[in-house]
Amino acid sequence: MKQTIGILAHVDAGKTTFSEQLLYNTNQIRKRGRVDHQDAFLDIHPVERDRGITVFAEQAELRYGDHTYTLIDTPGHTDFSPEMERALTVMDSAILLISAADGVQGHTERVWELLRAYNIPTFLFFNKMDRETADAAGLLDEVRSSLSPDCFNLDQLHADGTMTEELAEWVAERDDRLLEHYLESGYDAGIWFRTLTDLVRRGAVFPCGYGSALHNEGVDPFFGALSALTERLDDELLHAEPLSATVYKIRHDADGRRMTYLKLHAGTVSVRDELTAGGEEEKITQLRIYNGSQFTAVPVAAAGDIVAVLGLSGAAAGDRIGAASTADPLPDLTSVPALKAAVHHAPALSARDVWRVFRMLDSEDPTLRASWSEHSQEIEIQVMGVIQLEVLQRITAERFGLTVTFGEPVILYKETIASPVTGYGHFEPLKHYAEVHVRLEPAPRGSGLRFSSVCHTDALSPGHQRVIEKHFFERDHHGLLTGSPITDMHVTLLTGRAHNEHTSGGDFREALFRALRQGLEQADNLLLEPYYQFKIKLRTELIGRVLTDIQAAHGTFDPPETSGESVTVTGTVPAATFMDYSTEFASYTGGKGVLLLTFGGYGPCHNPKEVIERIGYDKDADPEYSSSSVFCAKGKGYAVGWQDAEAAMHCERAEK
Repeated sequence: MKQTIGILAHVDAGKTTFSEQLLYNTNQIRKRGRVDHQDAFLDIHPVERDRGITVFAEQAELRYGDHTYTLIDTPGHTDFSPEMERALTVMDSAILLISAADGVQGHTERVWELLRAYNIPTFLFFNKMDRETADAAGLLDEVRSSLSPDCFNLDQLHADGTMTEELAEWVAERDDRLLEHYLESGYDAGIWFRTLTDLVRRGAVFPCGYGSALHNEGVDPFFGALSALTERLDDELLHAEPLSATVYKIRHDADGRRMTYLKLHAGTVSVRDELTAGGEEEKITQLRIYNGSQFTAVPVAAAGDIVAVLGLSGAAAGDRIGAASTADPLPDLTSVPALKAAVHHAPALSARDVWRVFRMLDSEDPTLRASWSEHSQEIEIQVMGVIQLEVLQRITAERFGLTVTFGEPVILYKETIASPVTGYGHFEPLKHYAEVHVRLEPAPRGSGLRFSSVCHTDALSPGHQRVIEKHFFERDHHGLLTGSPITDMHVTLLTGRAHNEHTSGGDFREALFRALRQGLEQADNLLLEPYYQFKIKLRTELIGRVLTDIQAAHGTFDPPETSGESVTVTGTVPAATFMDYSTEFASYTGGKGVLLLTFGGYGPCHNPKEVIERIGYDKDADPEYSSSSVFCAKGKGYAVGWQDAEAAMHCERAEK
């Protein structure tokens, strides 16, 4: 069965060079490409070749011995971490490269934590061992200290499956039955190798190899060991029923046709099969197996394949299909943008055309969350950093022929409420009628928006209640302090009323949105800002400096932990005050410190008054988001302000 292997690393660790060498060694390519020569096989986009970085996770097919593999080269730059993280969902095993020149860096630890969260068997390759400063033993010690003590040197495992006495004892120490066998009967090569293979598959131990991808040193024996230690025995999944698949990513071909990439875990799919994805049953019109920029159209794809499917329009990255839909949910993406930027374009360009392009880009990268801002009257996107914006500018020009620029990235704030409140909405212009009462309650931090109903069916039919719920999730809702998205709020439908003749679905939409806004007008609104979780390692003599900086940035930290001549500090800090700290940190640590920042969710803003004044949001300037209810008398509609709306409602107020 075909396996999917991911290649991951900190930027500049030699990941793409390693991939090129591996493809060359397996006769997949005739010439080794290089990043600096702009001819790497898997850097297929012009922006990647020009910038010398991997932006998109692309795949290649290769054969090693009797086995077939799909290789995925992932981005190493933090601005494209969501692309890397989505690729983890389809990996059977992973190769993590570490540069002997740089050692374990902040992003290396970040990738390692993700690999452990997804429980992906991981092999480490210490690259650039041709450098004069390379220290194999020292690097292995650093990896055991920083990543896992369960890393071992592949040089101790021989090609025939036998191993050194030192490795045999090390393996026995990690398996009680094996240790008992060792003490009673001694070493048995077959038993030891099978146990080691099992430990690797379970993510209990991690093989480490050494070499230089640039000079093709150590690459082939390393991959040979990987192949032997991950040999699969589940070929029955090739024809297993039922189908089980995960939506890996969304792309569009040169003709603008949507391609849904599936990783097949079990079963098969064929052209003209009908699949339910994104809530709709649709027919497959074509199947493609990609190899770099080229593809082969196939009539059927089987377990282990990553296949681009044409004909599916509703699926999104991360969706499960078939038997996979009942499996445990995938971990939520932890690479979450903390910034937003406005899209600027020439007046001569059609806003509709620009919106169409960014909706397409949004389907390919869901973290963009392209939206229209009523406040600024602009398209806004969420981004990881400035490099991502530069890449997006190139993409829109090269793929779509549109010239756009972006505003300065700013912090992406959110809003919530601090205490429960009931909102009332009524919409009754002539020949229309709907009334909705909802309870708004704070929800746990990070839970987003939730909806439920306690409305009796005597008041609103189940069909009407479903319509109201559908309208609730059809758009983002924004707060009154800065116009930022509302989050961490539970909305409960209490009661409502419809008219036998004059109520349509759109009427409930109007009544619901007015009820939400009326509730927010009464609520104690709270401004939230994104926080980073940080992990900092540096020399002990610098601990005073870093703790002072954290406090000045309004962060909090746990008690520092000292190990030898270094100290580790963990804690949380507002993204707004720490997003540019890496440059300063690198300067005073001489580039020897480790600063690991991960998205830590949202918390109360440390300077809400300043932010609210700076943004200057006018809550009454959005005509599409009114807090007033509309009533009808003598054949004419009239507005009732939010302060008087509750008293004017037709339904009896539910208990608050």
